[in-house]
Amino acid sequence: MSTVTAVPGAASLLPRHLAVLLLVSVATLFAGNHVAARLAFDEGTGLLLAVLVRSAVALAVLVVLFLWQRKVFALPAGTGRWQLLAGLMVAIQSLCLYSAVARIPVVVALLLMNTFPIQLALLTWALGGPRPTLRAALIMAVILAGLVVVLDVPAWLASPEALGPQWLPGVAFGLGAAAAFSCALWITENHLSGVGSTLRSLLTMLTVLVVMVAAGALQLVPGGMALPASPTGWGALVALALLYSVAFSVLFISVPRLEMARNAPVMNVEPVASLLLGYLVLGQMLSGIQLIGGAIVLAGIVVLSLSPR
Repeated sequence: MSTVTAVPGAASLLPRHLAVLLLVSVATLFAGNHVAARLAFDEGTGLLLAVLVRSAVALAVLVVLFLWQRKVFALPAGTGRWQLLAGLMVAIQSLCLYSAVARIPVVVALLLMNTFPIQLALLTWALGGPRPTLRAALIMAVILAGLVVVLDVPAWLASPEALGPQWLPGVAFGLGAAAAFSCALWITENHLSGVGSTLRSLLTMLTVLVVMVAAGALQLVPGGMALPASPTGWGALVALALLYSVAFSVLFISVPRLEMARNAPVMNVEPVASLLLGYLVLGQMLSGIQLIGGAIVLAGIVVLSLSPR
């Protein structure tokens, strides 16, 4: 996960039951953001427009936080290009994840996105970092086996048309989102540790916003800036921006009091929340065997996140 602010003292920590409740609420808001995005896309909203609106609202929140905390707008020498690259990776991650959400069930897209710990571990190893332990490798293998089940790979191989033409691109976008996010995390950990979290987040969101505006102006994504075709679409567009910004703000402000090193795995409840919200709002359902696969993936991710580095 991304670097968080150091805890100033144990006395400032929230009681664990409150911290867990807050993290569950934040994860549910993030899940709601993705469900709202799918609803917006179903109503004709362009992909670039959705990311742009979400980024603009989040950026406004970050600017307020930056001014409120009286931070200094200055990057350490040599970090500018790495900050830009991290921002580009997050922009790609946002596009890929929303592209996956637009094509496959939200919970499947999020389970694919949540494979980023595996990709980050392998990327770190490939770039000279420590090799994953045997225990971590076995957990990764279990997660991948669960993905095979939740993606219903045997059924897809037997009859590709049964799952529809959007299934394979949706899976590819989900894995691509995880890959881009892994790169962003690696850059942050190895080259941006000296940049304050507020400034780093602000510049990252600004980069995402600029990329979306440029992509829209150049028409790189056909229909990417299309407006919603109905009041439902407009409501979903507003909802995705507000849900994301509220979740982001609450998490960002509360991190120093949440003991994230201990409680971060609670955030993995997001796919579970998306499964429930996807059913209630979108009518999306998974088969029994896919639910078992999803449970395997989720359990593996939690165990991996709790494992020693």
